[in-house]
Amino acid sequence: MKRLSLILLPALLSAAALLSTSSASAQQPFERGMTTPVTFVPKGQWITGISVNYAAASHDNYQFFIFEGIDGKSYSFKISPMLMFAFKDNLAAGARFAYTRSMVQLDRGSLVLDSETSYDVDHLYSISHNYAMTGAFRNYISLGGSNRFGIFNEVQLQLGGGQSKLSNGTGRNLTGTYQRNFNMNVGVAPGLIMFLSNYSAIEVNVGVLGFSYRHTHAITNQVYEADLKANHANFKVNLFSITFGVAFYL
Repeated sequence: MKRLSLILLPALLSAAALLSTSSASAQQPFERGMTTPVTFVPKGQWITGISVNYAAASHDNYQFFIFEGIDGKSYSFKISPMLMFAFKDNLAAGARFAYTRSMVQLDRGSLVLDSETSYDVDHLYSISHNYAMTGAFRNYISLGGSNRFGIFNEVQLQLGGGQSKLSNGTGRNLTGTYQRNFNMNVGVAPGLIMFLSNYSAIEVNVGVLGFSYRHTHAITNQVYEADLKANHANFKVNLFSITFGVAFYL
């Protein structure tokens, strides 16, 4: 009997220690110190900004790689204003509008693959304009408790459309295609923000997750009609969606 009690005593003590440890851990949960976040963007602030992009090019007998004898000109223009409101500390919602217009006029050009294979293009003209309205929701997080540097995560819902016209040739050989399109995009775009002062900041964000739908209706030579529907899902960093801008926090 004495030997049995000596065997059971250490087991009972170990069980009691485990129970006390588990009860203590249950009573005192682990804290990461994130229960009181820093107010990076206070409630009631208006966030506004605008970005304008313009690019133009002119070519005279330009050559690049397999393209030779290129004569033409092109331009692109984009304007995008933004307005958001912080309805709660570090939380904001709003909208962004974008208008894009582009033109390409190619008087002549050649695609030379080798000494016996080449393709010539002349009198090619294309013009398009597109518009989009985006609803956005942002969540701001301060970096290391700083009031100057932070990150944000933006959820976007975009609806847009546009028109384009493409013509080729001259005179009786002229052909043309008119297109109308509608697109919808849903995505997530995290970003970085740095305040330059109390009211201005530089922002950069990039799309990492999204789904897009596009429907295009085309009419060629006022006779032939065609429809194109396309879906696309993106689960990686989209380098073409990187945007830089200056925003004002009022």
